[in-house]
Amino acid sequence: MRLVYIYHSGFAILAEGFSIVIDYYRDTSNDSDEGYVHDCLLHRPGKLYVLSSHFHPDHFNPEVLKWKEQKEDIQYIFSKDILKRRRAKSEDAFYIRKGEVYQDDNLTIKAFGSTDVGVSFLIKAQERIIFHAGDLNNWHWKDESTPVEAGEAEKYYLQELDIIAKDTDKMDLVMFPVDPRLGTDFMRGAQQFIDRIQTDVFVPMHFWERPAEVEVFAPYAESKGVRYVLLSVCGEGTDF
Repeated sequence: MRLVYIYHSGFAILAEGFSIVIDYYRDTSNDSDEGYVHDCLLHRPGKLYVLSSHFHPDHFNPEVLKWKEQKEDIQYIFSKDILKRRRAKSEDAFYIRKGEVYQDDNLTIKAFGSTDVGVSFLIKAQERIIFHAGDLNNWHWKDESTPVEAGEAEKYYLQELDIIAKDTDKMDLVMFPVDPRLGTDFMRGAQQFIDRIQTDVFVPMHFWERPAEVEVFAPYAESKGVRYVLLSVCGEGTDF
């Protein structure tokens, strides 16, 4: 399988016979309708799965619903908050919430929780276990929050992490927020994740236009036996 970076928290997964795109925001940082998705992915043979973890505009772009005009074999799988917020209609997608599952002959997708809104996705396909966190993270704003607030945020995150780990304690690929805006402890959630769940390949996301700053997570990840892959250019990818 191959992972391709699109932008922000958006990725494509290329498998034999199908493709998956997760949390499409836009094809490039220039808000263009040209880029990897439009130029390559929508023309790739096989079924296309379009996943969106929640309604925030940096994770869900309603433009994806127009793709069915170009791509006949397409399946939309959206978090139920997208429907509740009226960002899409009931007939547009298969809607999923925490604890629910989508399954067909190609893959199984189970929704886990988030520490913001929506869900995170655990995908099992072709003997791979893949996790996309959506906005699940230890949003530990240590420099701006009181100790009590930071402690509550961490408790909430660790509870969600425990739920995931009880289901799956080893993953082949993880896409997870490493967001420098958090300040001092911006890597804390990612560290706790790989401490709790054995991870083969870890790919940071949600770093906006600051990829150089998240390179500092590499030594910690590698000390845990994790292959750390930073992708920051649309169309850049890695095999896993």
